[in-house]
Amino acid sequence: MRPPHPSLLPGQRARARGADSNLAGRYEAHGREACDDGWGMVEDDRLIATEVRIEHPRSALAWNRSPDLPFDRSVNPYRGCEHGCIYCFARPTHAYLNLSPGLDFETRLIARPGIGAVLDRELRAKSYRVAPVALGTNTDPYQPVEARYRVMREVLEVLDAFRHPVAITTKGTLIERDLDLLAPMAARGLLRVGISVTTLDAGLARRMEPRAAAPARRIETIRRLAAAGIPVRAMVAPVIPGLTDHELEAILEAAKAAGAGAASWIMLRLPLEVAPLFRDWLAEREPGRAAKVMARVRDTQGGRDYDPAWGKRMRGEGLWSRLIAQRFDKAVARLGFAESLPPLRCDLFQVPLARGDQPSLF
Repeated sequence: MRPPHPSLLPGQRARARGADSNLAGRYEAHGREACDDGWGMVEDDRLIATEVRIEHPRSALAWNRSPDLPFDRSVNPYRGCEHGCIYCFARPTHAYLNLSPGLDFETRLIARPGIGAVLDRELRAKSYRVAPVALGTNTDPYQPVEARYRVMREVLEVLDAFRHPVAITTKGTLIERDLDLLAPMAARGLLRVGISVTTLDAGLARRMEPRAAAPARRIETIRRLAAAGIPVRAMVAPVIPGLTDHELEAILEAAKAAGAGAASWIMLRLPLEVAPLFRDWLAEREPGRAAKVMARVRDTQGGRDYDPAWGKRMRGEGLWSRLIAQRFDKAVARLGFAESLPPLRCDLFQVPLARGDQPSLF
C-alpha cells in the first residue's frame, strides 16, 4: 500500500472512496498539500466524511447543443456524486466550484432543494417549448444523499404535474422509492430509464464504484422497474478496454433476462483531471493490468488519454473500438434487444393551475 497522498492530512483515510487524492482543480492558482500543524487538530485514523452544502438555485434547466447527445436540456439536482466512481467524466465540473475533482467531488456535495419551484416557473414561461428533459446526465440524481434531501423527488413531482417527458439515467437503487410516480408516467408514455452497469464483478465494482449499488442489485432494479411497466435501457457504460470489455456479452445477457428492452454502450472517457486520477487508481488498485488498460485506452483515443472531438468521444476509434462495437451489435441482435426504446410523448404537456389561479369556464 502506498503512503497517504500529500493532499490528505496525516491520519486521514479515504475508505470506500474512488479517488485517493485531493489535488487542486485546474482553475486554482495554487496546489495544496496537507500537513499537521502540531496543535493536535487531526485525530489518528480519521475517515473523510461526506459534507453536503445547500445551494438555492436560480435556474433549473441546463441547455446543451452537443451533437453527441440525444437531448438538449437537463436538470441536475446535485453537484458532485457520493458514488465515487473513479472514471466519472463529471469530476472536472467540481473545478468550477474551486473544489477538487478528486475526493472533493465525492465528499463535498451540493444539494439544490427548491429546484422544483424554479423548474415549475421555467416550464410556465410562454416561450417554453416542450421536449424530453434528461436527469442523471452529469451526476447521479439517486446517489445516497437523495434519501435525505429528496431533491430528485421534488423535480419528478413537477414534471409529473406538467405531464412532461423525462429520461432518467442512474445506477442508484433509490429509484425504486419513486415507483408511485414513475409507473404512471411510464404508462402515459412520458418516462424511460437507463440503468448503468459497468461490471458484474462485485469486487471490481466495489473498488471502482465504491458507494454505488452492487452489480447484482442494479440488475434487480432493472427487473423491478420492468415489472412496473417502465421501459428500461441497459447501459454498458463505460466500457473500459482491458478491464471490463470482456464482460460486455454477460452484462447484456443479465440485463435482458431482467427485462431491459434496449441497450447501449459508451467507451471510457478521461477528460481533464479524470485521466491522472484514473491512472493513479489503476496503479494502486489494478497494478497488474494498469499498463495494458492505458495502452488500450490510448489505442481508442488516437494515442491520447482522451480525444474530446465530436463523434469520437463516446465510442472512440481504432481497432478496439470497432471490435467492441461489433461484439455489442451481435449480442444485441442475438438477445433480441430493440434498437431503441419507444419515443417519449410531448403532446400531453399541459401547464397546471398555479396556486390562486381560477379554472377556465371553457
